[in-house]
Amino acid sequence: MGYTTSGIRNIALVGQASAGKTSLVETLLLQAGATRSRGSLARGTTVSDFDPQEKRLQHSLDSTICSFDYNGTHINLIDTPGYPDFLGRTLSVLEAVEAVAVVVSAVSPLDTFTERLMEFARERELCRLIIVNKIDSRDAHSADVLQQLRESFGPECLPLNLPAGGGDGVVDCFFQPHGRATDFSSVEAAHTQIIDQVVELDEKLMALYLEQGEEISPEQLHDPFEQALREGHLVPVCFTSAEGGAGVPELLQVFERLMPNPAEGNAPPFLKGTAENAERVAVTPDPNRHVIAHVFKVSIDPYVGKLGVLRVHQGTIRPGSQLFVGDARKPIKIAHLFRLLGKDTSEITAAVPGDICAIAKVDELHLDAVLHDSHDEDQYHLKPVSYPPAMLGMAIEPERRGDEQRLADTLHKLTAEDPCVRIEHHAAVNETVLYGMGEFHLRVLLERMTERYGVHVKTHPPSIPYRETITRPADGHCRHKKQTGGAGQFGEVYLRVEALGRGVGFEFVDDVVGGAIPGQYIPAVEKGVRQVLTEGALAGFPIQDVRVTVYDGKHHAVDSKEVAFVSAGRKAFLDALAKAAPIVLEPIMRVEITAPASAIGDITGDLATKRARINGNDSLPGQRATLNAFVPLAEISEYQSRLKALTGGQGAYTMELSHYDPVPARKQQELVQAWRPRSEEE
Repeated sequence: MGYTTSGIRNIALVGQASAGKTSLVETLLLQAGATRSRGSLARGTTVSDFDPQEKRLQHSLDSTICSFDYNGTHINLIDTPGYPDFLGRTLSVLEAVEAVAVVVSAVSPLDTFTERLMEFARERELCRLIIVNKIDSRDAHSADVLQQLRESFGPECLPLNLPAGGGDGVVDCFFQPHGRATDFSSVEAAHTQIIDQVVELDEKLMALYLEQGEEISPEQLHDPFEQALREGHLVPVCFTSAEGGAGVPELLQVFERLMPNPAEGNAPPFLKGTAENAERVAVTPDPNRHVIAHVFKVSIDPYVGKLGVLRVHQGTIRPGSQLFVGDARKPIKIAHLFRLLGKDTSEITAAVPGDICAIAKVDELHLDAVLHDSHDEDQYHLKPVSYPPAMLGMAIEPERRGDEQRLADTLHKLTAEDPCVRIEHHAAVNETVLYGMGEFHLRVLLERMTERYGVHVKTHPPSIPYRETITRPADGHCRHKKQTGGAGQFGEVYLRVEALGRGVGFEFVDDVVGGAIPGQYIPAVEKGVRQVLTEGALAGFPIQDVRVTVYDGKHHAVDSKEVAFVSAGRKAFLDALAKAAPIVLEPIMRVEITAPASAIGDITGDLATKRARINGNDSLPGQRATLNAFVPLAEISEYQSRLKALTGGQGAYTMELSHYDPVPARKQQELVQAWRPRSEEE
């Protein structure tokens, strides 16, 4: 291995789909001598997109680690998906790097996905670099893109090099600021801008530079340059062409000489303790201290098994090391450590602080797990990432009877790999619902279930979780009497129902006096009542926000038994509900939409057709705005494609349950009529 923490660079390439990240990785690997030929997306031969699904779609669906050596520096480069649907897979790997290289296209305008990634990297205090790719394209507008970057992300976005010859090369503006003419601006202006920005952070250097007029060497600028990156005071911009190779040798030099090593980046936000009691703890890249490592990616292959990819933050891991996973009392033993270059693995003898490696076939590993070799580090965890919520749901069931367990196992694997996959079982309608970030995400997940795990499913839109309640108080009564050849059944119940506040739930009150119903039978009455609560009485939906008070009844010394009072309680409750003016409630969602300000009018008009209640909007930087509204779930359950159409793919939304409201009378009638035939059949 032969390198130390200071010789490592961890960099994630992020950015919108089609910006050319995967092609750029290919050119970087070839330039560094890590591969012998440049792979092709069209032919499915790239190092990053090795999964059959990725080859077929010609898009990255997961993050890929590419580790290689260049000029004595070990670079861990992570290629990430560019589709917003796979944002969770991108955000999880950013926990493993010091620097985020945001790749944008010289051909396309900036999109919201790029803005979200820049904002996330800034919030996590990661050093940022912007790479403008495709500078040799016929439609390239490199000068306009640089201007747009500065307008969107601030004047601290400054070029380290500039395109020349129509994008067939670049001219260095930092290390050796001279050479041929550039396509726009000038080397001198760019050099002065970046030096001015960096020396602001070092008073001695500033004095040398301003007062004595001395030329400052790149070596003198190294430490303040790293400080400027850490503080977000500087976001360097590099120009490249992944296809033509322009700017790629210069980019490798930037990775090697200017990107932070693990000791120079901002310390990872490790906490000890739980919830509000968690306190920040210092984790230092010292190879001789206790081991602390973090699992930032999990992949599960039917043939290879589980592969956990981890970043070492402190200490040294070797084959034979015994490590605890989280707060487990029993350690796991590390049999082999692997370095990754796409799907290829090579065994290594040690992983030092800052390094990225993989461990295979350890079932205890899970995404976000912290590995450590001492109980002193129990309860250590990284500050949780705020993943975007999975909004689009699809109800699924196995095509073949008996495949329920295989389906459950497969869903568990999908959630283990992707933090933005959510599974819910809706007991009221006996539905398993798979939630993803969008239609493409769900399609990829369903294909993966079939192709990788051999599980075939039927799908349909998830049922809306309607509820029932009452609007006025009423009394109910049932006298259950059954006489057979032997002992009979007898139980009589009087009860009262009344509405509770919305969202309160259910209350059961025993108000029986004088032993009219003996105490041992009261739980049986409640059991009968609760049966109706789950089954519904009007349209087959669970009942909520109701208080049931049992106040009288009769029993028989011989014939009274539990089963009689279950039945009497159930029928008395149904009798009361029929008189209590029951209604159907629907879930109302609190929705927040982020979109270009120019689209807010169209969105508001569209929401008006969905029975929405607009709750105001706010302006955001970059000519964007947010809009808040309350919308019935039935009207917005498939809103993603509509918002995409209204905003040209530039809109995003989140929603959460706010409260329940009565459905319109016509809708209630439809739901009641749809349930009656089913209830009569049963």
